[in-house]
Amino acid sequence: MPCGGAVRRRYYLHMPNCRNEDNHATISSRNPAAGGTFGANSSSVTNISQVVNLSPTSSSDVLIRKLQTISDVREADIGVLKGIPIQERDYLANHDLVREGDRPVYSFIVLDGLVGSTKHTGEGKRQITSFFVAGDIPDLHGLHLPVMDCNFTTLTPARIGFMRHDTLRSICDQHPRIATAFWKSTLIDAAIYREWVTNVGRREAYTRMAHILCELIFRLRSIGRIEDHVADLPITQAALGDALGLSTVHVNRMLQELRRRGLIATSGSKVHALDWNGLTHAGDFDATYLHQRNPADR
Repeated sequence: MPCGGAVRRRYYLHMPNCRNEDNHATISSRNPAAGGTFGANSSSVTNISQVVNLSPTSSSDVLIRKLQTISDVREADIGVLKGIPIQERDYLANHDLVREGDRPVYSFIVLDGLVGSTKHTGEGKRQITSFFVAGDIPDLHGLHLPVMDCNFTTLTPARIGFMRHDTLRSICDQHPRIATAFWKSTLIDAAIYREWVTNVGRREAYTRMAHILCELIFRLRSIGRIEDHVADLPITQAALGDALGLSTVHVNRMLQELRRRGLIATSGSKVHALDWNGLTHAGDFDATYLHQRNPADR
């Protein structure tokens, strides 16, 4: 089925060549209204070290590492998880992996990149309601809710792994600890949604921005994707605005203020939390809602 055709499958597994060719994520940040990435002029930032690629070696490793951060996953469970067939696909930014109204027979895991859950108003305005990083299974609730009530969209280039529902149900029936780990994953997703409602509804713009950066850095560190609070986040300022309820101009101003106060440094898509304690204070950030098994300061 060609991409963008008039007929769309209701039971999805999008073909690997159906990639959104929108290059919006590469627009220069020098024009904030255009929705560029984090960076200030690269000449103004000289102290960001190269981001270390700590990606696991296989799709099952990504899944296992994430579940181990939130639940008691034992050796026998690891063997079962490694046996789950995962069909990998690569997508560019701004590709709808799942659309509202779909009746999926697969759930997907983020293997690399950033995915957002999104809703649209009747006027077409987009609200991003959560970010999902490597190891997350954004639509795991599709195992029990037959119709999707939101979209899941790649916000950066991403590698996605698809797992059949019938396989996951069978594993949950036979392996209670794995079922518990999956259940905890969806509960943590709900906790993140609650925190986001508070962030957008009650915090000032500066605090919102600091909070969302803290969350992304903390979550990426918890799964071993980054070190030293340096993250490669090729997300556009427009997407940040849709997540925070801010215009791209306001997003740009808040990032400038965080830089001015010495809390972050940016270069292109890289962001470095220079003062982690200061950034968490500015963002009113308490990681309790992320429910990590080892919640040491990240």
